[in-house]
Amino acid sequence: MKHSCKNSLPALILLFVLLFGWQVGAMQMQAAYILPSPIQILQRLWELRVPLFTAHLPATMAVTGIGLAISVVFGLALAVLMDAMPRVQRALYPIVIASQTIPTTALAPLFVLWFGYSIWSKVLVTVLITFFPIAITVYDGLQSVKVEMVDLLTTFGASKRDIFLKLKLPATLPYFFSALKMAIPMSIIGAAIGEWLGAQSGLGYFSRRMLTQLDGAGVFAPIVLLSVIAMLIVGLTSMIEKKVIRWRGDL
Repeated sequence: MKHSCKNSLPALILLFVLLFGWQVGAMQMQAAYILPSPIQILQRLWELRVPLFTAHLPATMAVTGIGLAISVVFGLALAVLMDAMPRVQRALYPIVIASQTIPTTALAPLFVLWFGYSIWSKVLVTVLITFFPIAITVYDGLQSVKVEMVDLLTTFGASKRDIFLKLKLPATLPYFFSALKMAIPMSIIGAAIGEWLGAQSGLGYFSRRMLTQLDGAGVFAPIVLLSVIAMLIVGLTSMIEKKVIRWRGDL
């Protein structure tokens, strides 16, 4: 516990310095509709706690959870398929790369046209953003297994299933958790983008609504809430990672 707190101390000091500088700059500017201070944002967050926590946060978390779950399932499936079948990898890898060159903000309005203001237009944006890092990172993890180890197990009569379960799967777990920790904030960003461009609820929608009212603190309040939620989920994922991957020691 003491070791963990000691490791977090530099980040906490830097965060305090940044917030202090932000507070001073906002007080000097005296234009809360452009740059509200951290104190004003926290005050506004408290004032808006009822609609944010009862209506908009659950909507955003639903989009995030569904989109991330779809990305994990299909990302893992694609990674395993590309590892097992090199021809599939050569055919699909360029397409997966090309999918990331399309601006998300250009496709999100189309998703709204296709699916309306339903949850699926936002889920598709989330999947589009998070599918790539999961699939490619897990594939790289599967490919990181040394050929010599595979040949050794094959010599001892191990089947492809044995090699996958006893060698490749444990070796890929660190890559999977790394991909998951990247995808979690990205999934929240994707949900917020989808809600910003077309929705009737959610933190992204709420932030856009506050922008039309020139409420700077109201714009930042849901953004701060999203950041805190993302950090909490990533922290929980790191704790699970330490429990699952014991052979790596402290992460």
